[in-house]
Order: sequence, then structure tokens, then C-alpha cells
Amino acid sequence: MTSFDAPKWDVLVIGGGHNGLVAAATLAKAGRKVLLLEAGSETGGAARTEEFAPGFRVSSIAHVLNRLHPDVVKTLELEKHGLKVARADFLPSVALSKDGPALMLHGAYGEVLTGASASEQSAWKELRAQLLRYAGILKPFLSRRAPDLAGMSLLETASLGQTALALKKLGKEDMRDFLRVLLMNVADLLDEQLADDRLKGLLAFDATLGSHLGPRSPTSLLGLYYRLAGEIGGASGAQMLPQGGMGAVVAAIRAAAEMAGVTVRTSAPVGKIIVEKGRAVGVALDTGEELRARTVISAINPATTFLDLVGPRELDTGFVRKVKNIRMKGDAAKLNLALDRPPQFAGVDAAGHKGRLVIAPSPDHVERAFNPSKYGEFSPEPVMEITLPSLADPSLAPAGACVLSAVVQYAPYALKEGWAAGKPKFLKAVMAQLEAYAPGIGKSVVHAELLTPADIETRYRMPGGHWHHGELQADQMLISRPVSGWSGYDTPLEGLFLAGAGSHPGGGVSGAPGLNAARRIIAMKR
Repeated sequence: MTSFDAPKWDVLVIGGGHNGLVAAATLAKAGRKVLLLEAGSETGGAARTEEFAPGFRVSSIAHVLNRLHPDVVKTLELEKHGLKVARADFLPSVALSKDGPALMLHGAYGEVLTGASASEQSAWKELRAQLLRYAGILKPFLSRRAPDLAGMSLLETASLGQTALALKKLGKEDMRDFLRVLLMNVADLLDEQLADDRLKGLLAFDATLGSHLGPRSPTSLLGLYYRLAGEIGGASGAQMLPQGGMGAVVAAIRAAAEMAGVTVRTSAPVGKIIVEKGRAVGVALDTGEELRARTVISAINPATTFLDLVGPRELDTGFVRKVKNIRMKGDAAKLNLALDRPPQFAGVDAAGHKGRLVIAPSPDHVERAFNPSKYGEFSPEPVMEITLPSLADPSLAPAGACVLSAVVQYAPYALKEGWAAGKPKFLKAVMAQLEAYAPGIGKSVVHAELLTPADIETRYRMPGGHWHHGELQADQMLISRPVSGWSGYDTPLEGLFLAGAGSHPGGGVSGAPGLNAARRIIAMKR
């Protein structure tokens, strides 16, 4: 390539979800000329705020903010762009009960527990401290590039040393226990330390949310660590509902990106990544238009990236086989309800209604809800996380009305009877559960939208409808994400990098994959 036809862009970013925006903004701040290409008509991916009924708006898929990485907030100066995080906005978690008062975790993941016996409160205090200590050991791994075991740099070796030091600091007893429980299932650990089924049900639900696991599945405790390694406003395990829905978070990131000089093009689906002599040199849009750049970043699903956009011919067969075997069939559905009045959940006060309401009465109930999904059937008594975002942010619904947003499990992507036949039945099962905890809610429904994993796949271009772009399980985490040997955002093609939820550390609205990938590219240039 002569200097006359040098590419106009330094970096092309495929995908305008929050990770794509974070990667683009970070690189632009480092002086790169960046063009971001989004297939849809707006950026934000599964973290948009959308109108689903006249006057009713809701966070599309992700609806609770609990792991936006502090480095993303700081690097992109998101507070200057309208993102507000105040401790007063931390959501309580409410374990609903059909017959009796609810149990509530206040502050950052249960700094205070109410509605339980004194002995349960002290057992929880001890367990919470232990879980946060252990999640703290894993936290550094989740905030930077996964260590490259073959060619470890001095910095990576030093960070592994720091982890060993942190383990040693735990003391002999705690260190033994950390290693003992690391790959345990969450139900066994909860049975060892707690007695209240409501609290155990809530924790079992949180450990398995978004995964094809039940509380008694081996390694299910890792899901709880992953959750507690996230933080908001400097507090681990804290969660909040942003004013304006998750779309407000995306808007702040996009504003930071555009201010740094990123050019954003929407309705620009990429048809293929152009490869010449084993190097990614640009992209071709569906329209046929070709764009060239020194670096191409894919912030979309890794399987789509390699199998569809690059194509198997450009890749080693062993690598292609690994990519084809990434497990990414979703089990979570999203329910959006437009209600003509706020619902009344049994045993919950006004503050509780503004929190995160969870229907998961016991670990056994969660396990029973999981069982049918192993055989391609939905759960007849689903478990779910519910928020009523319009109570704290009236702009999301007409006066006097209310929005209900729920993530519901288990709804297998490949439903045996097919979702065309199964969806009305599943909606009926979900509404029956809601009715049991909020009597009369069915009568107040103006409009219901249920998105199954198959719907999520189609609407948000997520293969398998999996919001993590691949199961977040022991064999698909850290150095094995997205596949073993390629965990550090690099790919077998020179000039092509990954920066989406399918890469390390995984999904959730954290921005960490986007930030880490951008930092990797900047460091390589140096």
C-alpha cells in the first residue's frame, strides 16, 4: 500500500453496543481516528432504552446496572457526560414470599439484612464478608487482560504474584476454605451456612442468573463471585437503576466517544471482514461499500465474527472447531409489562417496590425451575428478577401508570415444541407466578412483551440469544474465553481484535472487554 492510498481510518469498530463504544472512545482519546459501525438504527445493543407500548419505555434486555467498571467511568469521564451514581440510589434486593413478609438486602448487596431472624442476620454477615473477600481475589483477573500463560510479560507475572500474595494474606484457614469452595455448587455452600430459604433462594438465583446451571450444578458458586466482583460507585455487589434506563448509560458513553472524535455510523451492517495475506485490512458493508483501516475491532459475538464475517477459509480448522463449540444458548427471557397502575407485591413496603424484587423461594425451587431446560422445555414455575423502574423515574410511563421489567428463567433457546407454540404458554406460566406474589396484577396489564432467547437473537443479533455471548462457566472463563489460546483480545488474524462480551471477562454492562481490548492495542503499538 503506497502512501497515496493509506487508509482514512486507523481503527474500524464493528458493533455499537456499550463495549464497542468504550473501545472506540478509549482509542480515540489515545489519538486514533476511529469509525464505529452499528448494524441497527441506534447504538446501545441490549442496553438500550426502548418504547414497547405507547408512552411506556424500558431498558431493553440488561435492566440493572451492577458492574460498570470504575476505570471505564474514570477514563471516559462519564460523570461529565451525565452519568450519575449516588450511594442513595443503590437498590435493595427483595426476596419475595407468598405468605408473609419479604426479606430484604439493603445497601451494597446486603450490608444490612432485614426480615430475618437475629441468628440468620449474623450468619449472613459472616458469609457476605467471606464471599466479598473471595470475590476480591478474583476481581483483579476480571479487570485486566487474562494472563497469557505461554508468553507472560513481567507485568502479568507480577500480577499473578500479587494474587498469590492476596491469597496468603487471607491466612491459612481462609486460604484452605477459598480453595475448597472455589468450584463448589452454590446450594451446598448456602446449606452449610444459612437457614432461611428466602435468603438462600435469592443467592441461588443470583449465582445462576444468565447461565445454563442450577444451584446444584458443579461450579455454580462462580456465578455469585462474578456478580460480587462487579461494583458501582466503589461498592462491590451494589446495583442501581439509572435515570432514563440503561439507555442513559449508553448515551453517556456515546457522548464521550463522539467528544473524543469517534465517528459513529448507524444502519451500517458489516457483511464481511476483508482479509489479505492473513491480515484484516478492512470491512465490506452489506451495501458493498469497502472501508479500510490498520486495525479492525469486532465488539460483536465471536462466532459471528469468525464464522460469518471472516469465514472458515481464512482460519485454522482447529480454531474454527473451538469457535463452533462455544456454548451460547440462552436460558433467560425478558418480560416487559405496561401496567395501568403500580402493582402491590405481598409483604413489601414502598421502598421495597423501588428495589429489585426476586421470585426464587428456595434453592430447591430454582433447581426445579432449571431441570426442564435440560430437556428443551420451559419452567412451569419460572424464577425471576423484577424491577419497577417508573416508580423512581416517572418519565418511563404515563402518569399513574407503571412499567414492569423482568428477567425470567428458565426459557431454553431451543424449545422442543418451538417458541411459536410455546411462547403463549410460557407467558401464562410467568403471569401465574406474578399473580401469586402480586394479586390482581393481571387485570392491570395494558400491554405485555415477552422476548424469548430466540427473539433476543433476532432483535439484537445475538446468536443463541445469550446476553454473555457465550456461557460464563469455568471452562469458558478467564484464559479460555472465548476459546483457549486466544483470551487476550488478539485473534489468529493480524490486525483483528475482539472487544465484546464473548471475550474476557464476559457479559453484563461493564465495558471491561472494550476497555481492555483498546488498552491492548495501544500497548502493542508502543
